Amino acid sequence: MCAAGKLNAETASPRGAGGPDVDARRQPVSGTGCGTGDSLCVGVILGFPPEIAEELQQWRASFGDPMAEVIPAHITLITTTPTQDWDATRDHVREVARQQAPFSITISGTGSFRPVSPVVFVNVEDGFEECVRLHERLQTGPLERLLPFPYHPHVTVAHDVAPESLDEAETVLQNYSATFPVVSMGLYEHDTDGIWQLREELDFGSDSDEAREAESSPSSGQAAAAN
Repeated sequence: MCAAGKLNAETASPRGAGGPDVDARRQPVSGTGCGTGDSLCVGVILGFPPEIAEELQQWRASFGDPMAEVIPAHITLITTTPTQDWDATRDHVREVARQQAPFSITISGTGSFRPVSPVVFVNVEDGFEECVRLHERLQTGPLERLLPFPYHPHVTVAHDVAPESLDEAETVLQNYSATFPVVSMGLYEHDTDGIWQLREELDFGSDSDEAREAESSPSSGQAAAAN
């Protein structure tokens, strides 16, 4: 997810606990066209448990990053990506979620994308490969695009602040560590006001919404008991 938009604060705390090499045969697709014509922008993230998200947001704010107030701590799986077919995109993300089992993530230590980008982040250790595989499966079909850089799971804690603040973030959090389970991922839409709105929180390993509703209905419960 990019810092250009804001996450809807009321829906930006998903449960859970929120890339592949560039294919030279494909033409790059920029997120700048999102929201123009028939296209819209989507993103997919892993959310954090509230206590960890709050702690990391407080750290981010302490480094002078204004986005700390509007972007909860998360791991981006799909960054700002245009699509012209919402139904196909939703179904695609649902299917990837259905095939994914819950897993554990450990974030620990810091890194930076400097000098390419003024970003300091907390590393993803355990769960790194799972995030990469999720990204690779998600960035296909209606979400297939060419990215300018290889995908690298991370948790941003300082972005586009003074160099000394980036240095501080990289030093202060170098011994930070947290472990938590992730059981779902959030599908977001970038609306016309520049706000990231949560459209669906998708449980890993679950069937479609219709199947879940059928399983939870009284009649299905009675049938299961009868079996």
